[in-house]
Amino acid sequence: MLIPCIDLQGGQAVQLVHGRRRELAVADVMGLLEKFKQYPWLHIIDLDAAMRKGANNELVHELCKRAKKKYHMKIRVGGGIRTAERAAELIALRVDQIIVGSAAFRAGRIDKIFLRRLVKQIKPAKIIIALDTIRGRITIHGWRKGLSLQPENVMEQLQPFCGGFLCTDVDREGTMSGVNLAWFQKLRFASAHPIIAAGGIKTRREIAALEKISMDAAVGMAVYKNRLR
Repeated sequence: MLIPCIDLQGGQAVQLVHGRRRELAVADVMGLLEKFKQYPWLHIIDLDAAMRKGANNELVHELCKRAKKKYHMKIRVGGGIRTAERAAELIALRVDQIIVGSAAFRAGRIDKIFLRRLVKQIKPAKIIIALDTIRGRITIHGWRKGLSLQPENVMEQLQPFCGGFLCTDVDREGTMSGVNLAWFQKLRFASAHPIIAAGGIKTRREIAALEKISMDAAVGMAVYKNRLR
């Protein structure tokens, strides 16, 4: 299944290459809901919040409300969710799942204290843990800080705290260079939990290949540039 992404930065929907260089920006963020209305799921990611450069809270809230009420889409929201209270606030907006990344780790290790606090307020099924990687190792804080951890080695420990994983291959993010299918197959063997793949995806054939290993595909650049027709 293809899942379109709205990544927010400075009040616009943007697409970044490797999470750093801006390739394109869309000012009419609400108009993207019409563009994506055919898809059952939508990802909304607040990049400013993830990078600790402010937040787009009002825009996130309005997107969630309109996507649910007018288009009946299921929504995942991520970016800068660092407290159980913020997560609960989003769930109260009828967000179907929240995406937690950096907050799942502390001092280079899994932060089980935070995760236990989180699942006391929100059912694990409503939590997706982001395991984004650069050269095979987890990266956090808006892809600015690398850890020594590899996702396939921590998935089993994280499973009790979530309903699935969002795994972004940052090395290919925004490049439309093609999905690293071998990498995602490796992750598939590491966990029976649902996995959403992202990074480099450029064709319907690649999305179909991911479906064969029971993974959804979160797609940004190829959707915005209309490469999947």
